[in-house]
Amino acid sequence: MTTLHDIPTATKPTATKPTATKPTATKPTAGQPTATKPTAGQPTAGQPTAGQPTSVDVVVQPGDGALIRVPAGGRLRIVDLHGNQAVDTLLYDAHDVDNRYSAFDTVREQGAIYLTTGARLLSSRRDELAVITDDTCGRHDTIGGACSQESNTIRYGEHTRHQHACRQTFLRYGAAAGIGQRQLGHNINFFMNVPVTAAGDLRFEDGLSAPGRHVELTASRDILVLISNCPQLNNPCNGWDPTPVRLVGTWA
Repeated sequence: MTTLHDIPTATKPTATKPTATKPTATKPTAGQPTATKPTAGQPTAGQPTAGQPTSVDVVVQPGDGALIRVPAGGRLRIVDLHGNQAVDTLLYDAHDVDNRYSAFDTVREQGAIYLTTGARLLSSRRDELAVITDDTCGRHDTIGGACSQESNTIRYGEHTRHQHACRQTFLRYGAAAGIGQRQLGHNINFFMNVPVTAAGDLRFEDGLSAPGRHVELTASRDILVLISNCPQLNNPCNGWDPTPVRLVGTWA
C-alpha cells in the first residue's frame, strides 16, 4: 500500500484557493522553512539542552520543525493555529532511539486506522510511548506517511525537486539525538484528513481541523517528539497554504 502523504487527489483546485481562516501575513516563501524567534527565556524549537525546561511554548513555522524531550507524565499540546495544517510527528524512547513509534503496531493493537483520544502510541517493541489524552479535532492519520523530495519529484514533476519536505526536517532536527535515516519510519500526521476507501485506497482531502483546535499527548515514559510542520504545496493536506502551529508542553 502506498504510504506517502503527498498523493494528489483527482479534484485539486486550479483556479481558486481556499481562503477560510488562512492568514497571509505569516506565510513563508514557497517551500522554504522559516524560524520563529522565541521570546526571552523560551527554549528554541529544537532539542532542549542542559537545564531541561519545565515547559515549552514555541511557534513552528511551516517547513520548520522541533525536537522536544518530554519526561514520563509530561504533556505536549499541538495547536493548529489557523486550521487544516498537517503536523508530521515521530516518537522515540528518549533512552533508545531505535525503540521508535510504530504505526503498524499502533493500528493493529487498537483495531482502528485513525488516532484520537485514548489512542495508545506504541513502539516497534510494543512499548507504550504516549497516549492521546485530549483531542478537539476528532481524528488523525498515521498511514499517509511523510513527504520527501524524491516522492515530490515522482508525483508532481521534476520542477518540485528542490521544494523542502518533511523528511529533510526530520533528519535536520533528529541529528542532535542520533536519529538518522535508519530511525525514520511511518509517522503520525496530526490534523491531516486521509480517508480510506472500502477498496483500501487512500485519498488526501481537505482537513477536518479548524483554527485553535489541538491534540495533546501524555508521555508514558521519557520520549523524544520529533516534529515537521509540513510545507507541502502540491496537495490539499495543508489546505494548499501551509501555516504555523504552536507547541505547548508542561511537566514537573
